[in-house]
Amino acid sequence: MDHAANAAIDERLVEQQLAKLGEVRRAIAQAIVGQENVVEQLLISLLAGGHCLLEGVPGLGKTLLVRSLSQALALDFRRIQFTPDLMPSDILGTEILEEDHGTGKRYFKFQKGPVFTNLLLADELNRTPPKTQAALLEAMQEHTVSYGGTTYPLPEPFFVLATQNPLEQAGTYPLPEAQLDRFLLHIRVDYPTEAEERAILAQTTGGSSAPITAVIGGEAVIALQKLTREVPLSDDLLTWITRLIRATRPQDDSIPEVRDWLRWGAGPRAGQALVLASKARALLHGRFAATRDDVVALAAPVLRHRLLLSFAAEAERRAPDDVIAALLRAIPFPS
Repeated sequence: MDHAANAAIDERLVEQQLAKLGEVRRAIAQAIVGQENVVEQLLISLLAGGHCLLEGVPGLGKTLLVRSLSQALALDFRRIQFTPDLMPSDILGTEILEEDHGTGKRYFKFQKGPVFTNLLLADELNRTPPKTQAALLEAMQEHTVSYGGTTYPLPEPFFVLATQNPLEQAGTYPLPEAQLDRFLLHIRVDYPTEAEERAILAQTTGGSSAPITAVIGGEAVIALQKLTREVPLSDDLLTWITRLIRATRPQDDSIPEVRDWLRWGAGPRAGQALVLASKARALLHGRFAATRDDVVALAAPVLRHRLLLSFAAEAERRAPDDVIAALLRAIPFPS
């Protein structure tokens, strides 16, 4: 009797938390026109506890989207504008010399940088040199910052939502592969449709818009992340994800698209990302089991930044998404 009651209570709590996610979507829609798929992938990354890389030309609202998400989540938010002269200490913090007024003794104190927050917007991340980009590696992977022999934990939850301009644009530095692999999803932000663009013009050139209402806080986000990991995944689906990831690595028996178009493929972290993202998408859609459709929907944003194209692929103007589409066609689902 008690067990049944607890199960019912848990189910109600889950439904309440999922309803809150719907409210987050509606809150973001107050400031962002369209981009439903981008918003969904941001929330998937949030539930899976991963970081996001948003790529698109300037002026598509990437920064506004991240800022709106932070307001809807009632999380501590910091923004760093990455520039060519930015230094690692501008991100992580630095030691400053202070004096004890009582004793007159001087000592060094660590002054925490903007990375000590819940939601960090790394704006135009690829406009700063690799040395500064690498300052985020430990923070993204371990949720800690090491400085002067001391390790400082970051607040939880902690997310890095980075934006980058297309590499073809002037003044950009390619992100190192180790940095890219830390991002759970690589989200493409495309131009709006004509109807959406008309709505954007009308909405942004009138009076001031209403502030976004905070919907959920950090504790609720952490609870949703724990719930995401409990979403079941069938053995067949886990086997298929494993085969998809392994098939991205060029070998003699690889499918032609992988053998000809890739220099190297994805590592095990990509499989972890695809599993967690699929569970998060299932939860976001009100389901308590991940399906093949979840994997198909997220294969491109999980893998596109983890595949290194060959010179032949670049000559043929192929993109990582072309390889991923070929993989999904070629790797059969376990019977």
